[in-house]
Order: sequence, then structure tokens, then C-alpha cells
Amino acid sequence: MKTLSWFGLFASVALAACQTVQTTESGAVGVERRQTMSSLVSSSQMDRSAAEAYGKVISEAGKKNQLNRDSAQVERVRGVAKRLIPSTAAFRPDAPRWNWEVNVISSDEVNAWCMPGGKIAVYSGLLTKLNPTDEELAAVMGHEIAHALREHGRERASEQMTQQIGVSVLSVALGLGDLGSQLTQTVLDVTLSLPHSRTHETEADRIGVELAARSGYEPHAAVSLWEKMGKLGGGKPPEWMSTHPSDQTRIRDLQTYSERVIPLYEAAHKR
Repeated sequence: MKTLSWFGLFASVALAACQTVQTTESGAVGVERRQTMSSLVSSSQMDRSAAEAYGKVISEAGKKNQLNRDSAQVERVRGVAKRLIPSTAAFRPDAPRWNWEVNVISSDEVNAWCMPGGKIAVYSGLLTKLNPTDEELAAVMGHEIAHALREHGRERASEQMTQQIGVSVLSVALGLGDLGSQLTQTVLDVTLSLPHSRTHETEADRIGVELAARSGYEPHAAVSLWEKMGKLGGGKPPEWMSTHPSDQTRIRDLQTYSERVIPLYEAAHKR
């Protein structure tokens, strides 16, 4: 009977904690999937956790003399971000007012990311090994910004919390832990280490090409960027994008959605 009562508590808490939301406007690319979020993981909690995590990453890079060492690289990356950020309003009116931060970390790793709330890092390896054009760099950064706009980190945290909540409830009952500490660790995990799903990657691809187009960057550069990605490591994409393999399906999708946002690109050049 006690076991059944705990299962009942787990089920009722998990059910009450879930809600279906639309985090962004659909945009010209039509990203309309409703997302299941846990009320135990709020947007503000994710933003606070991301700011803390970002601060630690940037501080550690500074201690190792890996932060913003090349002023030309930093100026270039921040210049692209400056053009992209106003275009985020098409998906979230609040996004241009986020406390955006953009830094370059010296590392051979081909990597870039945008944490919740607009905390961006581009690794120098991406710039030196891919040698991207500004349009291709905008495709990378637009893709990463899209993850933050869609709150994919919060969505993954919600999934993790739903899986862990039964253990957490039992731990509380036995005096072994508390839900708050479980949530903190989960938020840190999804912010820093857990990969995005293929659904998330596809949404970020599509939103990314629209952000680029609205900002005056040729959206088809996302295709040439991915072709370059596929050539790294003998045809294997970098680990940070391994959840969405470099294949013809992705190329076709990028081509299709790049064509869809060409009118936005042309309009941007008329302003």
C-alpha cells in the first residue's frame, strides 16, 4: 500500500507539473510545435542558471588566457551578433531586450553555443578550421540563438525533471534530498552538457535561416556551412552537431527553408 501511495504521489505531481506552451511565434518558416514544459523549471530559473554557468565558463577561460585574445575575431563575432539580435523580435518580442553577452574562447574545438537568455560563445577553432564567410558565421550563430529562443534547454530540463521526479519525491520522503537541489543540478546539466534532439536541431536550422535572412545575410549560406561541417574529420560532423547527422535530408531541408525566406533577405537589403 505504501508503494502504491508513492506511485500515486509521483503521478499526481508529474501531471500537475506539466504544461503545453508555444514559446515563439511561428515565423515565416512555420515552427509551430507546442512544447511540454514543467512548471518546476521556469524561464527565469533557466536564465539565472545560465547566467551563473556562463560566468563560470568565461571566468575559467579568462584564467587560462583563452578569452577574447584576438580582437579582430571578437569584433567580427560581435558584429554578426549585433545584426542578428534585433531580428529575434520576429519570434519573441522580449528577446532583443535580453542581457546578451558574446565572447570568443580560444580553443581548437569547432564549437559555438547560446545559453538561455542570450549568453553566446564562439570557439576560435570554428573560425580557423571552417574559415566561414560572414554569412556562414551568421548561419551558425542564428542556429544557436534559435535554441535559446525556443527554450530548448528548458524543454530538456523539463524532460529530465519528469524522469527524475519520482526518485526526487522518494528521496524527500526518506530524508535523502530535496527537489530544489535536484532541479539545480538538472538545469546545469542541460545547460552545459546534454545534446539537443533532432527535433530541436531541425527547428534551430529553420529559425536560424530566417534570422540570417531578416538580418541581411544570404540564407543559403547555411547549406555551404553544413557542407563544410561534413568535411571535418573525414566526413564526420563535429561532436556538437552529431545529433543531427550531415546528410542529404538536412541539406534538402536547409535549401527548402532558405528559399522560403529569400523575400525577407531581399526586404532587408531594401531598408
